[in-house]
Amino acid sequence: MNEITKSGGPEIKNLIYEIRGKQVMLDSDLAKLYQCKNGTKTINLAVRRHIKRFPERFMFQLTDAESKLLWFQLETKNSKIEARGGKFNKPHVFTEQGVAMLATVLRTEVAEEMSVKIMDAFVAMRHYINNSLLEQKYYNDMTVRHDREIKLLQKSLDSFRKRSKDDAIFFNGQFYDAYSTILGIFNKAKKNLIIIDAYADKTLLDITRRLKSKIVLITTDAHLSSQDIEKYNKQYDNLAVFYDNTFHDRYFILDNKTIYHCGASINRIGHKTFSINKINDNDVIITLLDRTGNYLKNRVA
Repeated sequence: MNEITKSGGPEIKNLIYEIRGKQVMLDSDLAKLYQCKNGTKTINLAVRRHIKRFPERFMFQLTDAESKLLWFQLETKNSKIEARGGKFNKPHVFTEQGVAMLATVLRTEVAEEMSVKIMDAFVAMRHYINNSLLEQKYYNDMTVRHDREIKLLQKSLDSFRKRSKDDAIFFNGQFYDAYSTILGIFNKAKKNLIIIDAYADKTLLDITRRLKSKIVLITTDAHLSSQDIEKYNKQYDNLAVFYDNTFHDRYFILDNKTIYHCGASINRIGHKTFSINKINDNDVIITLLDRTGNYLKNRVA
């Protein structure tokens, strides 16, 4: 394991730069953190395969001027950005949302664990900036221009910590918080998990492949074909899919007893404000369990 990985959160913070008013990380640093055997080539390949998941607000390429400026700021010949023949390689950089999305498409052993450490580093950076704003009277033009955005992010993080463990609300842009919460709910299932999501796509498969429980997915064929499922189960064999277009809302049923209601499809989490709530009404629970019981029986059979 490389030295960057060993050093943990405090060193990762030193790999976060502010470019175009956004906190970003270089593709070369992420390749080292995620232990990509082929370096940035692995990252570039993963991004190309899932390019629709990486809009410009998630990832962008530096210009020649930005690359040159960053190289001089690092003040070392061993910079992540190499100069060859008087020209600078133009790296790709990833925002916080982009880093979270990258963890879902990479298949390295440390991707999931390292993504949590990187998210903690981004949070720590926002804490530092926010505290500095309170202590000092002014900042440079760049920090002042983004003061409102930083405060909104801080408020969202604080409110998220105060909410009940069984109920959570996520605002536009909280991609990682939503992803982490849903993954945490899924991991609570000891034996079986029923996921009802009419618009499920391959984003869900990136999550289910990490789960140990037997999974039943009730969806439509709008975004997930039988060929996709067949290819998936040749490797993982933990998922049974049933097509049913009678469900509108999203539900997660754990071990045939605990049910969560989700206000957004998994392939759209973080794009708009939505909430996740644990259902406590016994009549609703009994009705849903009765409605989905046959799917689970067919899965076991």
